Amino acid sequence: QVQLVESGGGLVQAGASLRLSCSVSGDRLSTYSSFSTWAMGWFRQAPGKERQFVASISYNSRSVDYSDSVQDRFIISRDNTKKMVYLQMYNMKVEDTAVYYCAADSTDGGWRATPPSRAYSYEYWGQGLQVTVSS
Repeated sequence: QVQLVESGGGLVQAGASLRLSCSVSGDRLSTYSSFSTWAMGWFRQAPGKERQFVASISYNSRSVDYSDSVQDRFIISRDNTKKMVYLQMYNMKVEDTAVYYCAADSTDGGWRATPPSRAYSYEYWGQGLQVTVSS
């Protein structure tokens, strides 16, 4: 059973930094499909709003993608040896307040050169954690 567990959320002031982590377990679906072959993404959902793409990273870290709202402020990274994905957030803004979700794309075993930005591309999701930025 694939499990994604986010950590590192909390309350920060505007302008501060925060790092989210996502740990993946139960990922070996087959010989050719595991965390190291999957694209990973971060999404967020603010109260009363739809889930929004934040960032994604290809299985080999060679390709990353960001939403316009976090470009140049957030950095996504991964460590395949530890089965971890990170979201480093800098210069945080009040509008970054949301529940943040980690997600995994294992479609056809993974191996996507370009990580997807649409939520429907991701099969596995974490439970989400709250990030609150105060003014």
